[in-house]
Amino acid sequence: MPTVNMHEAKTNLSKLVERAAAGEDIVIARAGVPVARLVPVRHHQPVTLGLLQGRIRIAADFDAPLPDDVQRAFDGLGS
Repeated sequence: MPTVNMHEAKTNLSKLVERAAAGEDIVIARAGVPVARLVPVRHHQPVTLGLLQGRIRIAADFDAPLPDDVQRAFDGLGS
């Protein structure tokens, strides 16, 4: 991974951004100590909603209260 100093990064920012856009990671250092990294942005595929439409069924009583014995078990009170 190439390292450039802060002055060089300020002077050649456009060139460094072009290199990063082409896939290169570049470390920016101040007084020889790495302080930042210039990396390419990874573009992700957009999420398509509704892919499972019609394949998942949610019961009508999905949000009904739990039976007492199950609720006691969740509460740590045993059965």
